Amino acid sequence: MRNFVLVILLVLICSFAAFGQKAKTDPAAAKATATADDEKAVRNAFDDLIRAIENSNVDGATQAYWNSPELLFFNHNGTVTRGWEQNRKNREATYPRIKNVKLEKSDVRVMMLGKDAALVTFLWKQTRDYDNSSESASGRTTLVYKKTGKDWKVVHLHSSPDNAPVNRPVFPSEREPVSNN
Repeated sequence: MRNFVLVILLVLICSFAAFGQKAKTDPAAAKATATADDEKAVRNAFDDLIRAIENSNVDGATQAYWNSPELLFFNHNGTVTRGWEQNRKNREATYPRIKNVKLEKSDVRVMMLGKDAALVTFLWKQTRDYDNSSESASGRTTLVYKKTGKDWKVVHLHSSPDNAPVNRPVFPSEREPVSNN
């Protein structure tokens, strides 16, 4: 009887260990560890960032990002921004010159990647006055969020314009959409 109990305990321990390993490697299992509250918190963090951008609020916008030299942006104009300090300096230099920001976002999607990571993807159209000249742009963006303590912070941004410049090199295979017939 004692051996039988030991075998049952061993089977239970192995089952729990296998389930824990699956949760670490299986996105569906990882998503199951995230809660609806986590998804709502990520969406709130995203909405706070959008409000800060619309208000040209340097503090509000920079607080949305991970304060680390590892922060990385692939910007829609083809440039790269590395680190929280550089992000802050860029916003301090431009935000005082920006007025009347209107940022329309659509197709906003939050995808939880576990209890401490998420993606937010969206399409955007922005108009604003920069040094009293109107300008507009549109594109698509992916934000990677990481839970740091109680807060959700953007650790990576990748943005691209709606329409690539005509002179941008494109692989021949990417020039025409592929039919799924």
